[in-house]
Amino acid sequence: MSENESVTRQELPKWIVDHLHRYAESPEKGHLWDATAVGGHADTPTLLLTTTGRKSGRQLTMPLIYGRDGDRYVIVASKGGAPQHPAWYLNLQANPEVTLQVIRDKFPAVARTATGEERERLWKMMSAIYPPYPSYQERTDREIPVVVLERK
Repeated sequence: MSENESVTRQELPKWIVDHLHRYAESPEKGHLWDATAVGGHADTPTLLLTTTGRKSGRQLTMPLIYGRDGDRYVIVASKGGAPQHPAWYLNLQANPEVTLQVIRDKFPAVARTATGEERERLWKMMSAIYPPYPSYQERTDREIPVVVLERK
């Protein structure tokens, strides 16, 4: 682990650090997250999103729930319904060039925020994958972004 990764991981909650370690040790096991303790499904799919810090310039990797829309990947910037966007979302707004890892497949991608009818369709899809999303939306005044990730 590089110095930057070490610093970043020390700033993350333990459950996220544990998930990152599990994904690194066994991508097949780390890919599926048991979200039943928080209202989700037992085998919730996750990917690793790496963004570049908009202020620090450091690489930040986060495990995130995802869905598929054709060849595209879809993630939700919920932050549990917090009033502010997650740091990773602010990072990709500043620089939409990201790296994804889905199981063992690691590749560059470009991120964009879905809007209008596309957002509504993808929000419904993602809410079926992770049922707590609608309750997260109820907790906040911001519209929770739905992000589309396209392989470069």
